[in-house]
Amino acid sequence: MNLFLVGTIIFVLVYLLLNWFVKTSSKAIAQGSRKIILFLSIALAILLAYAGKFLLSLPLTLIFLSALKIKGLSTFQIFQLWRLIQYLRSTGRFSYGSNAGTKPSSITIDESYKILGLSKGCAKEDVLKASTRLQKKIHPDMNRDMNTERLSQLVNEAKDRIIKEDFS
Repeated sequence: MNLFLVGTIIFVLVYLLLNWFVKTSSKAIAQGSRKIILFLSIALAILLAYAGKFLLSLPLTLIFLSALKIKGLSTFQIFQLWRLIQYLRSTGRFSYGSNAGTKPSSITIDESYKILGLSKGCAKEDVLKASTRLQKKIHPDMNRDMNTERLSQLVNEAKDRIIKEDFS
């Protein structure tokens, strides 16, 4: 397109917008701009959700809704809440997808003893020492080159299961 034609179109649109601002009241302008922002944020959310970008569309929609001064959370609070949900989701403590509401597979008490290399009837200190010894070997912070996060979670589950069932 010709640069002159684009400039003319932009000039006409700005002129029409300013002309509308002059003729209407500030209350009507505020209501109209809120409706436009709401419509655009919903349209953007639908477009991004349809394109598979649900995680991006939800925060944007909530931020736009908070910009409309609707009762509820501020933009900063929504952003903090979104970051918390992302953190919980990455650690496996929150899910909203197809497996929402399902708990990760729990291990039995016998499996817990096998994981820690202990036998039934041992002392609580032995359980804590065994889990600490294993965590030193397989903790993700100690083994950055290997993916040992699930192994570390299993050791913690085993320790918690034994302490909860045998020592409480």
